Amino acid sequence: MITQIGALILATSGVQFATGFFGTFISLRTALENFEPTMTGAVLSGYFAGFTVGAFFSGRIIERFGHIRAYAAFGGVVAAATAAMPLIVSPLSWLILRVVIGLGCAGLFVTTESWLSAKAEPAERGRIFSIYMVGTFIALALGQLLIGYVDIGSVAPFNIIVFLFALALVLVSTTRAEPPRIMAAPLPYGRLARTAPVAVAGAVLSGVIAGAFYALVPLWMQGRGIERATIGLVMLAAVLGGLAFQIPVGRLSDLFDRLIVLTLLGLGLVGTTIALVFLPRALVAILPAAALFGGFLATLYPVCVAHAHDRMPAELVVAVSGRLILLNGLGSVLGPIAGMAVIGRLGIDGVLYLMSAAALLLALIAGTKSLTSGSQAHQERPFEILAPQAASVAHESRSRRDTPNSC
Repeated sequence: MITQIGALILATSGVQFATGFFGTFISLRTALENFEPTMTGAVLSGYFAGFTVGAFFSGRIIERFGHIRAYAAFGGVVAAATAAMPLIVSPLSWLILRVVIGLGCAGLFVTTESWLSAKAEPAERGRIFSIYMVGTFIALALGQLLIGYVDIGSVAPFNIIVFLFALALVLVSTTRAEPPRIMAAPLPYGRLARTAPVAVAGAVLSGVIAGAFYALVPLWMQGRGIERATIGLVMLAAVLGGLAFQIPVGRLSDLFDRLIVLTLLGLGLVGTTIALVFLPRALVAILPAAALFGGFLATLYPVCVAHAHDRMPAELVVAVSGRLILLNGLGSVLGPIAGMAVIGRLGIDGVLYLMSAAALLLALIAGTKSLTSGSQAHQERPFEILAPQAASVAHESRSRRDTPNSC
């Protein structure tokens, strides 16, 4: 069992390494191809659109075909679409291919996380998912470093990505699967919005900020004349900042009102975003700001998830997480599109103004709600280290672990 789990985590870390590199690379490559701003935003948003659709439908595919065959299918789709991109260079074709890639990546993550939930013993699930998320953050960070060492105008980056996905398929296809039993109570869409409106708004707005950041900030840095190696280091600092903030912010959100924590995170994002506009283009100035920005950004979503679960009954844990994943994905789709529209009006710094406005809006919503509703009592499910794609399964496994008759 340990070998199987290790292979899954290693394979998915390779996938995250590829996606971390891919996200920054495609932002820079679209600039080289001179796509018009609207289509550039659409291409960059395509991944998030596909990911959202994939997260919604992939469970049915896994149930029908099994984990190993589903993983192979999703990985093969991503590799094929990536290999096709340098062969068909046009905004529309790249938009379609990026949607396909996002759909396949969502399927890979859902397959992996449900598989880990089934393989890990109940007493070990929290530790296993912590290892999984740490591996995810490290792989995403390392993927940024690759930007400075490849020719982004060649086919080499596409080949590297295809190689990493193929390697993941080899690792996973040599293991045995035990399909998990996942049962979730239904949740009407309106109920979550009425009961936890701040979590709903936070999921959407954090998605807008994250989508704009990962898709457009490399483009912003390139437009400001920053070297590609430096761009990779800045993105690396942001990812590592996100990892470093998880535990301290999580502890604060478990000790104090989560709405106040969300307000402070939003204000922190506003400050660091504006600082990035005016800071000198030296690493000693940019890297600390990028790390702070990444820390504030990466903790917004898990605090929203924890706040939602404070307000909702325990039997709706899985459904709540699934709704928040969908909302976060929709926000991630809107982020690059809105960012490119703002850039067209305000110039290249417009993307940072957009992220600052979204963060300020979230801070105002959370702060106002905190003042009008008072402090909310926390449930027994505390803050956990989560990325949007991990939330559903991680909370599902905790829910099953706390149920005496669960499998």
